[in-house]
Amino acid sequence: MFPDPLHPVVVHLPIALAVVVPLFAVGGWLAIRSGYLPARAWLAAVVLQVLLAGSAWIAVDTGGDQYDRVKKVVAEEQIGEHAEAGEWFAYAATAAALIFAAGLAGDRIARPARVAAALASLFVLATAVRTGYLGGELVYKHGAARAYTESESSAPPAQPTP
Repeated sequence: MFPDPLHPVVVHLPIALAVVVPLFAVGGWLAIRSGYLPARAWLAAVVLQVLLAGSAWIAVDTGGDQYDRVKKVVAEEQIGEHAEAGEWFAYAATAAALIFAAGLAGDRIARPARVAAALASLFVLATAVRTGYLGGELVYKHGAARAYTESESSAPPAQPTP
């Protein structure tokens, strides 16, 4: 019923949201500051950031599910680097969600929180780019897809890269 492996399917949502959320954060902050939108419009940015954080944790979980199979064809060092970057991405997205939520508080807290949230969303985007880059290297440079395209008997053992 579900694709196997699930991780490559799941990872696209948090990556896409990491690109979209900064646009909503900056646009929302500017629109609220100028009076074009009411402060409650910030809720849309908060919801997107919460979805980003949740989907990032799902991506981390599904990636962990693939670890044993992929380590048969890719050195654990490369897998570990990508996994660690994914965890940082999920932690950063979660912390940013808390900052975004503070943007719904009273004006004294909300105004600076919205600025901080917009900046945090850029940091989250940077962690997403790094994680995606390392994941792409696993597949295209180190051959992680072989874990699913070759039979276990024909797949060569993983070799650390220099």
